[in-house]
Amino acid sequence: MLGPVILAASRSDRMRRLVSAAPVTKPVVDRFIPGETVDEIVPIIRELTGQGLELTMDVVGEDITTPEQAEAARDAYLELIDRLEPLDLGTRAEMSVKLSMFGQALDGGHELALKNVHPVVEAAAAIGTTVTLDAEDHTTLDSMFAIHEELRKDFPQTGCVIQAYLFRTEADARRLADSGSRVRLVKGAYKEPAEVAYQQRHEIDKAYVRILRTLMEGEGYPMIGSHDPRLISIAQELARTAGRKLDEYEFQMLYGIRGDEHLRLAAEGHRMRVYTAYGTDWYGYFMRRLAEKPANLRFFARSMVSKG
Repeated sequence: MLGPVILAASRSDRMRRLVSAAPVTKPVVDRFIPGETVDEIVPIIRELTGQGLELTMDVVGEDITTPEQAEAARDAYLELIDRLEPLDLGTRAEMSVKLSMFGQALDGGHELALKNVHPVVEAAAAIGTTVTLDAEDHTTLDSMFAIHEELRKDFPQTGCVIQAYLFRTEADARRLADSGSRVRLVKGAYKEPAEVAYQQRHEIDKAYVRILRTLMEGEGYPMIGSHDPRLISIAQELARTAGRKLDEYEFQMLYGIRGDEHLRLAAEGHRMRVYTAYGTDWYGYFMRRLAEKPANLRFFARSMVSKG
């Protein structure tokens, strides 16, 4: 029940100031966001890939209000790509982008976001890796899918994210599976109305399994974005039933959550990709991590009590 409240707080400037000013916040944020600059994140990339893990990198920040900010976001990703190139990791280190960072919500935002994200996808391809377009709230998805389709004309490896809690997602999954897309399936982390999304956890879990079956039986590359042990076991069984080899799908989990499970899956031969965010504009990302799982909120609350 707390999830929707936390998601609402993620849009509150007052809560942003309150949480950001709390002395305990930064140590807790560091659990989920291990750096603010490229210089700080490169050692993390080396450490995780040295453990047999793969990464998808996210430069945090969503509250873009000017075209100049959108261009700065583009340039931040281009800087990351420049630093990834000498590491020669290929697809072991890809990127995740939110089109809101590239100006999607501004006037002419669809065209602006496509203009800004295209050079990032192109530069990623030039060093042998790729980009996944993150899903945001339901009002942005038609634009996101259209940009995904456009990018795939020249860069077919470009991925996208779908969210199990939305009613529309089963149809989206069938279309994407038929087209051979790389698709990350997550439960969903935005506050969505009952008119467009399941509200109960058991309904979301059942939808997740139905959609994952569609992806496993399709022509694309499924990416299982979940920390749920039950869903991970179901995903393994669906992959076996569909005749998929270990390199024909992957698991994805967030940095800072279930690190032992990351290593266990990698040791079993699975592709295990860690969603690793960095940057200074961390508030919205951090609040969604708290909303997704009660244990995250309890961790934060205990820290505030013990450090306050």
